[in-house]
Amino acid sequence: MRKSVYSLVLMDDVVEAVDRLAYQEGTSRSNMINRILAQYTRLATPEERIQDIFSAVNAVLDSQSALQPLLTAGDAVLALRSALQYKYNPSMRYTVELNRNLGEELGVLRVSLRTQSPALTLYLGQFYKLWAQLEAACLPGPAREAQASGARYTRVLRTPETACSAQQLGGAIADYVRLFDACLKQYFSALDDAADASRRVQACYTQHLGALAAQL
Repeated sequence: MRKSVYSLVLMDDVVEAVDRLAYQEGTSRSNMINRILAQYTRLATPEERIQDIFSAVNAVLDSQSALQPLLTAGDAVLALRSALQYKYNPSMRYTVELNRNLGEELGVLRVSLRTQSPALTLYLGQFYKLWAQLEAACLPGPAREAQASGARYTRVLRTPETACSAQQLGGAIADYVRLFDACLKQYFSALDDAADASRRVQACYTQHLGALAAQL
């Protein structure tokens, strides 16, 4: 949806109340006013669509999941973490940032881990390379845009060609991130045997890749 600049005359008390709500929700005054007016006029906003998607993600990733939500600032960002079974059990961070405007690109998944260990960084780089190779071989449609740098990995999420609801999109995103995390742990479970690690990742990927998640 296109946005424009408008001049409004509002009571100071109203603005203060809006600012308090905006602070509680981690958003700006403009976004808060836009949300309030959209709700009053029963108009769905991109922010509401995103929150519906994220609610669906959290519904799939229940308390039994290895992925745990993190508090984030911003309407369009959801962050998750998962412990990696490697020495001191470092935490992988998965951040999903969705675009407010619908298009070919749904958003971006960012994977990161804070470490100063050259060995751990090397292992992660090897896994990211293997993951990219699997995606290139298994996913339908055009090649996915992705980039790896050290312990960080960025992957553009495409909007599925299949028409789907916010709940379905949230489920697909949750399935994709959960699959990435599961394959990463399969890889780290066999670090002493590169060939075995690769086989485990490939088996996990092909067995659990959902039809809708494969379109992302």
